Amino acid sequence: MARLDYVAGSGEVADRIRARRGGRLTPLDGMLLHSPPFADGWNSLLGAIRGNSTLPGDIRELAILRVAALNGADYEWSAHEPVAKEAGMTAEQIAALRVGADVDPLDARQRATLAYTDAMTSQVVVEQTLFQALGEHFDDQQVVELTVTVGAYNMVSRFLVALEVGK
Repeated sequence: MARLDYVAGSGEVADRIRARRGGRLTPLDGMLLHSPPFADGWNSLLGAIRGNSTLPGDIRELAILRVAALNGADYEWSAHEPVAKEAGMTAEQIAALRVGADVDPLDARQRATLAYTDAMTSQVVVEQTLFQALGEHFDDQQVVELTVTVGAYNMVSRFLVALEVGK
């Protein structure tokens, strides 16, 4: 059970969230709507990450799922696993994102993304060699977008876990 009650959601902010989500609100949205200004900003940021990124979909979803795995955010994992499949990730590649799993199913760009996501999430500091490895697969805009995606989904996972959203 979530630590706070979910807000049903009415008004302009809830309508903007529904518009981005195809007409519905999720439990995450119902929790965020306790603070409409924060919910609105969240919706704008995550909408840009999901809808305006130049990152390949598999890379975006790999980063999101890995953050969910590292932070124990089951709700986030459940929400994004089908999106990862739609983005072309195989079941084996998705399974490789679990902590301690065999990463052999991942290609070189996915492994670079995984290592970068791990460093950002677990150590915060990213070693120069790891950062340089991203340049072999992504341009500067994509590196920025990947960095924002990992940072933002760390925010999402911590919010979900702390407030027990979806439980």
